[in-house]
Amino acid sequence: MSVLPTQLAVDGPAAPPRANGELVFAAPWESRVFGVTLSLFEAGHFEWSAFQAELIESIRTWEANHEPGACFEYYQCWLEALERLLDRLGVVEGAQLRARVAQYLSRPAGHDHGHAHDHDHD
Repeated sequence: MSVLPTQLAVDGPAAPPRANGELVFAAPWESRVFGVTLSLFEAGHFEWSAFQAELIESIRTWEANHEPGACFEYYQCWLEALERLLDRLGVVEGAQLRARVAQYLSRPAGHDHGHAHDHDHD
């Protein structure tokens, strides 16, 4: 991931959680879905403003429908917004995307770091 989109909200409903100005992720899957979203944006699959609109709508839906006492999960709304946007744009069908996301998010943190590639030298 090179540069965050200049439109990444700092405040308001679409603003990601921060501490001392730095993005905060409560679980590895949150940083992964954030990274996937930015990668898809950087690859030109959608406009950032379209994603922000979906995210705001996802948050509004949660606010209107959450169970009493339910803890707000920002990145769950983020994931739902990404799924809806990619499905609506025809980038990937919703069920297929959910299956891919579940597979990707289930991998352990650091699963692909620090592993040397084994090569046969006969």
